[in-house]
Amino acid sequence: MKQILKGSIALILGVSSMTAWAAQESANLGPRPLFLINNMDEGPLKTKLLSCSEGPFQRSDFSIGHRGAPMQFPEHTKESYLAAIQMGAGILECDVTFTKDKELVCRHSQNDLHTTTDVLAHPELAKKCTVPFKPANPASGEDAQVECRTTDFTLAEFKTLKGKMDGANPKATTVEEYMNGTPGWRTDLYSQSGTLMTHAESAALFKQHGVKVTPELKSAAVEMPFNGFSQEMYAQKLVDEVKAAGFDASEAYLQSFNLDDVKYWIKENPKFGEQAVYLDDRVYEQADFVASIENMKELQKAGVNIIAPPLFALVELDKDNQIVASDYAKLAKQADLDIIAWTLERSGPLAQGGGWYYQSVKQGINNDGDMMKMLDVLAQDVEVLGVFSDWPATTTYYANCMAPKA
Repeated sequence: MKQILKGSIALILGVSSMTAWAAQESANLGPRPLFLINNMDEGPLKTKLLSCSEGPFQRSDFSIGHRGAPMQFPEHTKESYLAAIQMGAGILECDVTFTKDKELVCRHSQNDLHTTTDVLAHPELAKKCTVPFKPANPASGEDAQVECRTTDFTLAEFKTLKGKMDGANPKATTVEEYMNGTPGWRTDLYSQSGTLMTHAESAALFKQHGVKVTPELKSAAVEMPFNGFSQEMYAQKLVDEVKAAGFDASEAYLQSFNLDDVKYWIKENPKFGEQAVYLDDRVYEQADFVASIENMKELQKAGVNIIAPPLFALVELDKDNQIVASDYAKLAKQADLDIIAWTLERSGPLAQGGGWYYQSVKQGINNDGDMMKMLDVLAQDVEVLGVFSDWPATTTYYANCMAPKA
């Protein structure tokens, strides 16, 4: 993540072939980074960022494609991944779950097919869902009910589906209404051809285009072991498919919210375990959690070298309402833990305080340009290795212009 690869291209707005551009190490960033920078409050950071507007821009490991580029492309689809590569993401994520026949596929969770794919538009498949669609009841106020899992379908059935923008209308009385739930700040323009992928296919695609991988082993919605498929077998299969795609351990950042998964990789696949990433949900799952040097060093002693909490855990406001590194971030560094942050550009417009990802600095947020201020603190003060983003052009622009300390 600390290396910015060579290659360059001027900042332009369009290309004739996404696939052709994706094979290069240069980056086409489009208008969004400058839109955000122009929206910033006046100051030295804005001036510096504006000075880089003509590029050249190149791929950066600081820029991590979160599910691809899901601000505009259906997450975990080939189209989303290619868009992220085009925008200079040096590392890409496949969230890994499994099908009924125990094949690994890219989905954010095992039970999100009803919101991220068109499965409900396939009546014969929709009947197989764990909870088939039940319309909302306006009289009682009951929301629509449905749950479709990857384990409800074989891989062959899964591959007949198309990805769509994540969203649903819980007040829907028809399937069509339910599927029409994309947030207004995203778009459905690219939702007609969202190509779903297996984990192995995603790894092969990333290898083809010269980017690194950060697959995340997702928690199973089904009871484990699943038809003889244990958690350890699941974790090992992920590693095996990364290796089969030709990735060296230095090119892979395996992730999990489950610390036991990370410990398994450290023990059974030590080279890959060296930079396995513990996704730290303690900051919001444990009501009484307070970061300390002791609980940070416990992770380090267990062999964990990289932790990844949500944005808000890494920053806070000082007495002047300026964004600064949090105690959590400082303690992690004291314990010799490297840090990755998630997720930039997943909150929509920031005028109302930025939502969940910005909760610790809400009073210091007043415009979309504050995304760049947040990014600067993460890079220069927290010294993160990289930042997950739903629109990697922004993090690529920053990395090329500001040279993150890590």
